[in-house]
Amino acid sequence: MQNQKTAAIIVAAGTGTRAASGRYRILPKQYQTLASKLVIDHSLLQFAQHPDIDHIVLVIRPQDREFVSTEVTLPDNIPVQIVDGGAERDQSVGAGLQAIPDEFSRVLIHDGARPMLTSTLISRVCDALNTSAAAAPAVPVTDALWRGCDGVVRETVDRSGLWRAQTPQGFHLSVIRAAHANNTTIAADDVEVARANGVEVQIVLGDEDNIKITHPQDFRRAETLLSKAKDEPMDIRVGNGYDVHRFGQRDDGANDHVVICGVKVPHDQGMLGHSDADVGMHALTDAIYGALAEGDIGQHFPPSDMKWKNVESHIFLSHAVELVARKGFSISNMDCTLVCEFPKIGPVSNAMRERLAEICGIDVDRVSVKATTSEKLGFTGRGEGIASLATVSLIKQ
Repeated sequence: MQNQKTAAIIVAAGTGTRAASGRYRILPKQYQTLASKLVIDHSLLQFAQHPDIDHIVLVIRPQDREFVSTEVTLPDNIPVQIVDGGAERDQSVGAGLQAIPDEFSRVLIHDGARPMLTSTLISRVCDALNTSAAAAPAVPVTDALWRGCDGVVRETVDRSGLWRAQTPQGFHLSVIRAAHANNTTIAADDVEVARANGVEVQIVLGDEDNIKITHPQDFRRAETLLSKAKDEPMDIRVGNGYDVHRFGQRDDGANDHVVICGVKVPHDQGMLGHSDADVGMHALTDAIYGALAEGDIGQHFPPSDMKWKNVESHIFLSHAVELVARKGFSISNMDCTLVCEFPKIGPVSNAMRERLAEICGIDVDRVSVKATTSEKLGFTGRGEGIASLATVSLIKQ
């Protein structure tokens, strides 16, 4: 079997809903940035560089085709075929299997959300296919196992013979095609599909670092593993922002409240500015731009452009947050200080935190909004307006 051609299927047609927190709401997890590459790029590179892999099939959501064509780094040293997947994983794998040219005899099926794939692991699976119709990597369960109910341990489960499954899972192409054709249930993975069709699957030793990106914290773990492998320090950025707006009569008639950190706060005057004059959100937006070395809010949304007249400032902050994700960072925390004599910020500070957390896609416990006065000194002390200072920290993912 050593000389027979092998294809790799990378399944990347999921939405990654369990990773939908923080910056991960913006794109599916397979298209997030991890150590200067997209998650999917890591697997593509490993398969493309491996001498036993002759063809790659990338299975994606139909609506992601434009993104993949412009943002994913497709290898140029090996054929890469892009195929539309289905609503369920079985359907996506089936589409990938049907797309493989007939001259191939073996296939490795890999989850696109496992970016820590190594050449060594690919070799183990390929070598096992020389003597077996199916082979898959796994790591033995070493922790104690419990079965619980209502948050209480009910029994200890014997861990003998238990393994944690990984990918890539390898098969003789004709065998796994037949298994999928006969499959009538939703399976956890392709090993389950194969076994349901009577195929014996050989276990090969997996890799503890071959983690699957499932939850938001998995990005941090993968980043740490990659940094250790490359001996690279984490990239942490800090930016600050400052903004001022004065009270007055607005030309749009919004003079019975001010908007601060996305919350309407009752007041006997409006806040003057080209947009809705959200002093807190403007300072936070500038802090993000500063951390990214991307100028300031006026460069991205010039006040000379009338299309930004009286618009809500969440548009500006959302743009800065999207830029954070595109550059491969996540927001670690943000802190906003409002300087004013009135209105009172304390009663609405939690509502402001919740609104900012919603816009930025981070947990509310990473957002701070607090207020102080200037002891009757200066323009804020005279009640002429509000000043805001903001600090934001970003971490490279």
